[in-house]
Amino acid sequence: MSTHPAWLPDAAFAPLGTQRVRVVSDDDVVSRTVRAEVARAVATFGGTLLADDGAPSFVLAELAAAERSAPEALPDVVAGLLEDAVGGGSAVPGEAASSSGPDAVVDAGLEPEDFVLARSGGVTAVLAGGPQGLLYGLHELVRRGAAAFEGEIAAERHSPAQSLRMLDHWDNLHVHPVMGQVERGYAGGSIFWVDGEPNPDRERIAAYARLLGSIGVNAVAVNNVNVGSAAVLLTERLGDVVDLADIFRAHGIATYLSVSFASPVHLGGLDTADPLDERVAAWWADAASAVYERIPDFGGFLVKADSEGQPGPFTYGRDHADGANVLARALAPHGGTVLWRAFVYNHTQDWRDRSTDRARAAFDHFTPLDGKFDDNVVVQVKHGPLDFQVREAVSPVLAAMPRTRLAVELQVTQEYTGQQKHVCYLGEQWSELLGFRPWGEAGTDLAGIAAGHGPGGRRGGIAAVSNVGTDEFWTGHPLAQANLYAFGRLVWDASLDPLAILDEWATLTFGADDDVRAGLREVMAGSWLTYEKYTAPLGVCFMVTPGTHYGPSVDGYEYSPWGTYHFADREGIGVDRTVATGTGFAGQYPEPWRSTYESLETCPDELLLFFHHVPYTHVLRSGVTVVQHIYDTHFEGVEEVEARAAAWERLEGRVPADVDARVRALLAEQLRSAREWRDQVNTSFLRRSGIPDERGRTIFP
Repeated sequence: MSTHPAWLPDAAFAPLGTQRVRVVSDDDVVSRTVRAEVARAVATFGGTLLADDGAPSFVLAELAAAERSAPEALPDVVAGLLEDAVGGGSAVPGEAASSSGPDAVVDAGLEPEDFVLARSGGVTAVLAGGPQGLLYGLHELVRRGAAAFEGEIAAERHSPAQSLRMLDHWDNLHVHPVMGQVERGYAGGSIFWVDGEPNPDRERIAAYARLLGSIGVNAVAVNNVNVGSAAVLLTERLGDVVDLADIFRAHGIATYLSVSFASPVHLGGLDTADPLDERVAAWWADAASAVYERIPDFGGFLVKADSEGQPGPFTYGRDHADGANVLARALAPHGGTVLWRAFVYNHTQDWRDRSTDRARAAFDHFTPLDGKFDDNVVVQVKHGPLDFQVREAVSPVLAAMPRTRLAVELQVTQEYTGQQKHVCYLGEQWSELLGFRPWGEAGTDLAGIAAGHGPGGRRGGIAAVSNVGTDEFWTGHPLAQANLYAFGRLVWDASLDPLAILDEWATLTFGADDDVRAGLREVMAGSWLTYEKYTAPLGVCFMVTPGTHYGPSVDGYEYSPWGTYHFADREGIGVDRTVATGTGFAGQYPEPWRSTYESLETCPDELLLFFHHVPYTHVLRSGVTVVQHIYDTHFEGVEEVEARAAAWERLEGRVPADVDARVRALLAEQLRSAREWRDQVNTSFLRRSGIPDERGRTIFP
């Protein structure tokens, strides 16, 4: 099967490939990757990879190696940056990029992932703190294209805001009878596993690692968090993980494993997995040591416990801190990390009991444990309190655990946003989420909390579920590649403009064609909000087909033990999550949001039905009633899909034929699905409310 180059086609390397390039680095595996990228580019486009002699037009220099070079062998721009770097103090973690000149930029020192970019005297230079920084600096130049080799560029410091930038895979070792090889996978089979065995296509895995390294991802978990049979990867199949780690290491990416909390029983033959049992602690310590003996740079464990049927510490009367810490202490001597998911709730609840609220669960379970987790535990919290809905409130847990390292969890795979059959650019959603300020404008935002700028100053990171598979376009829908690209860029720097990122991806993928870039904006910009319009109004969640989660089912989960309700009846719709009369969920937020969400007068309209049960005649700030808003947005959503499909039609002949054919077919499916959503949702609420559409459009009574 052919593999689409995504945002790394040969053409993207053309400006770099015409240069006279010198690479000053140690013989590290990542540095060798950088040399190989440069060698390929210059061989393709006529440039030169220089030895120590000859005048370069582009220098990639790793700090430690450059220090050992004779000053006279380095161009002035590199020598100047180096002199300042060597004389500087310790690095400032997460320092924002600057362009105020070398003395101000480099004198804080460079961490291994940092780099400084400058251009002077006809020479473009990257000075990196370590091999990873060298790799990231190279790809920053690729993104800039010809502009990186023109004029003057004042020294810019580039440092990732997040120390952990991770993709979690839901890849099963064996084919699951319901979920297949990849749980919630919408792009074909697993890159890593083929029905219980390693995927023999190692080039494909290497190409994937290359894509991730280019956008700054530095960690992957290679198996499903719902571990199942893949638990054996920790022990008897560890060699398969070793092979994957070798591939990812070359691109600066650490490998993690999802592990079952019950591994001491299933794999070790113990009669218990009680985290306070000394035998259990010893088993985990031995297991961790065995992993690090073969993978010295192993990242650690990803754990889903006591959630959706997975085993956990509750079985033994213990809490999540007890469970996480026994693994953390096994990993600590080796520098490893436990990523412990906070996605814990009762999935067998009684739908008749309106006092039970799934949204409350993570806060209720985890916030009493703040300060009880070991230092190498990161609690990984979904961005919303439910499950990656197209619109839900930000999880209050992220503002309530200052003494705990927290990671924000996003979802790149589009489980609830069209499953990579619909165009739904998520960069805009993530930008909005990561910019949310739990304490109001005076406080830090979600990205800042993850980066360690919150009240406790503890660094966690940002993780997400990957959206790739064996499909020739990686993501099933060729345009869904933009979501993977945007994840990497926003996790590096959440302040980036998501539409600028979209343009950046379009240019790299399709070339510097202004008409194509503009056309892709028409198709993709705002598509998240279009999806919201024709699916779930005003913060209503889970009106999807149970099990598959694709397509509409207004009441599909309404009487389900999974606990996701809209409570629509003859009189109104929405979940009362207020403190005064509802589940009390609004009270889990700090001010000003506690009061904002509590009040009908101040609750944002887009979250109205997430926090309040209101009559269909309730008037929104737009001046229309709730039920009229439902009608209007569902008609508008279909019209917007039609317009986006027409915009794609205008790109015929300007994008590759195979991409064009796939996108056309998927846009046709999106339009069919959008019409189905419109008709089912509008009809459902017409029948419930008895209130007709004031514009007289066709709704099926």
